[in-house]
Amino acid sequence: MRLGLILSEALTGLRRNVSMVVSVVLVTFVSLTFVGAAILMQMQIGTMRDFWVDRAQVAVYMCTSISQSPTCANGVATQEQVDAVRAQLEGQALSPLIRDLRFESSEEAYENVVELLGDDYASVITPDQMNQTFWINLVDQRQSDVIIEAFTGTQGVEEVQDQLQYLEPLFSALTIATYIAVGIAALMLIAAVLLIATTIRLSAYARRRELGIMRLVGASNRFIQTPFILEGVFAALIGSLLASAAIVAGVHFGVNQYLRTRVEFVTTWVGMGEAWLVVPVLILVGVLLAALSAGFAIRRWLRA
Repeated sequence: MRLGLILSEALTGLRRNVSMVVSVVLVTFVSLTFVGAAILMQMQIGTMRDFWVDRAQVAVYMCTSISQSPTCANGVATQEQVDAVRAQLEGQALSPLIRDLRFESSEEAYENVVELLGDDYASVITPDQMNQTFWINLVDQRQSDVIIEAFTGTQGVEEVQDQLQYLEPLFSALTIATYIAVGIAALMLIAAVLLIATTIRLSAYARRRELGIMRLVGASNRFIQTPFILEGVFAALIGSLLASAAIVAGVHFGVNQYLRTRVEFVTTWVGMGEAWLVVPVLILVGVLLAALSAGFAIRRWLRA
């Protein structure tokens, strides 16, 4: 099989169907860009989740003078109730689950609030209105339900909160956005496959006389099919490279130079390392889909 002749035939087909080739390139570019964006979004969700799961705390709030919980009917939590909660946290049942435990008194909570909100609030709130709080870092944050169940309904405990629950809506929204991107990408990939198949059939039809002569002189089906498959692969490869460039540029300019400096509450972002991991995936997906769809199309046309 002469490689030069095959490449020449493939380039001839590309020149004859420039408009269709451009369409394949653009559809492949858009669809694979959505694929890359979806992969990066899923990586970002995983990075954020790992970061916050490692730092999220479970807070056991003791009763204050203004607490309305049924477990706070007797007012401010007594020292005995505080000691009982501490003993349970340090007991054999719960201590293996806890990585770090910190107790914050009402006075410390009051000083932190005044420092955060300013001295103007010093006359509005009083220390007895602030919760005594046990701040708990778990070995595995997914076991927060054990702590919540252990102290919910306990006398002297106003509330037990898992900080991670406030981030779940954000993770859910990002996951939904990922699914939407995947759905759009799937539709665009289907369009790209159909377009590649149509392009190959039109190219084969335009060269039907040449193909007939090649059959008469004994050319094998593989020799006939290869240039058409290469046409689809070349077009898809260009689209894949454009999509890869868009992903790398998006991470560099959109994430590194824009989001990192403006969205301060998110401290962990995907970077160029993750972007370069996505690039070979996009190229591989584009080339494989093009090769399969082009091969299928030309085989069906030759059998017709």
